[in-house]
Amino acid sequence: MNPPIIYLDNNATTRVDPRVAQAMLPLLTERYGNPSSAHHFGAQVAAEVEQARRQVADLIGARESEIVFTSGGTEADNLALRGVLAAHPDRGHVVISAVEHHAVFELCEHLEHAGLAVTRVGVDREGRLDFGQLETSLRDDTALVSIMLANNETGVIFPLREVAELAGSRGVLVHTDAVNAIGKMPVDVEKLGVDLLSLSAHKFHGPKGCGALWIRRGTPFRAMQIGGSQERGRRGGTLNAPGIIGMGTACAILRELGDSAMSRCRTLRDRLEAELRRICPDVHICGQHADRLPNTTCACFPGLRSEAILILLSEAGICVSSGSACTSGSLEPSHVLRAMGIDARVAQGQIRFSLGRFNTDADIDRLLEVLPKVLQKVAAANI
Repeated sequence: MNPPIIYLDNNATTRVDPRVAQAMLPLLTERYGNPSSAHHFGAQVAAEVEQARRQVADLIGARESEIVFTSGGTEADNLALRGVLAAHPDRGHVVISAVEHHAVFELCEHLEHAGLAVTRVGVDREGRLDFGQLETSLRDDTALVSIMLANNETGVIFPLREVAELAGSRGVLVHTDAVNAIGKMPVDVEKLGVDLLSLSAHKFHGPKGCGALWIRRGTPFRAMQIGGSQERGRRGGTLNAPGIIGMGTACAILRELGDSAMSRCRTLRDRLEAELRRICPDVHICGQHADRLPNTTCACFPGLRSEAILILLSEAGICVSSGSACTSGSLEPSHVLRAMGIDARVAQGQIRFSLGRFNTDADIDRLLEVLPKVLQKVAAANI
């Protein structure tokens, strides 16, 4: 008999809220019309899509006309960078951080081969942005600065307001990948001062396969996905109506909950970290002295291999990660920990615990019951 699942990998994806699933179901079974169709059946769905657009906009303090629906965070990030660069053919330089999500990091590597100049701004040992380096990185031909709002591995939060003020003073647009921040901290585009922002529904108890890019009104931008007039000509293709309605519902639930869910997560996380230090005194909590999301603990167990820890925890029904879900299967320390200057012997024992609003004290109890035995077994086996 399989053990009950203890899910502590909410930065990879989240459980769909039952209210979200309930809202989506009629779009799959009853109201299945194409929202771009002219007939009344399609128009009903289009009205629900626009309601969802308002719900997304309301969550981040935006105008609904500024929301462009995408297939997720990766597409939103790609669309942001490519769309801005296409609108600025005379500017061939982009600034990113050294710890961006692969959707930005690998895209920039790809674009470098096509001639784009990319500057990667470093971070300190706590994962905090080197603001001085950012300032000196801006050039006359810089088209865009793309800095994530919160890191998906460590939870470290970046000072986007200050980034936007600096870049804006030089006439440079700013994009932020807020995929890992939405649902875990308040996000308001006007307070941040950025020009573009990416989000993805499955990170805050919505469905997979649906995200959005917010583009501030008046931002120079060109569509990258051509093949229809959907999304005001900014992204062609038939809309994923069930996913969009699910995403809108998830946004409405977040507004209703306010800070209560993350306050509970912070309490659970703080308890977890205190116990980790007791169980393993030499554990390294990445970014522990930085401003972090309330749900994320990136712990490194020196001298141990994260793969062995993951396997044994999984056999006990406990789901965690060795970092980003996009790097699973890699035996190398993540680019985030390398950028932070964490020693390879420490980084190879990286385990990310990321909590969500459905986690309970009992989940942490079970983890703390199993983990010491797992660490002892991995250490004894030298695997």
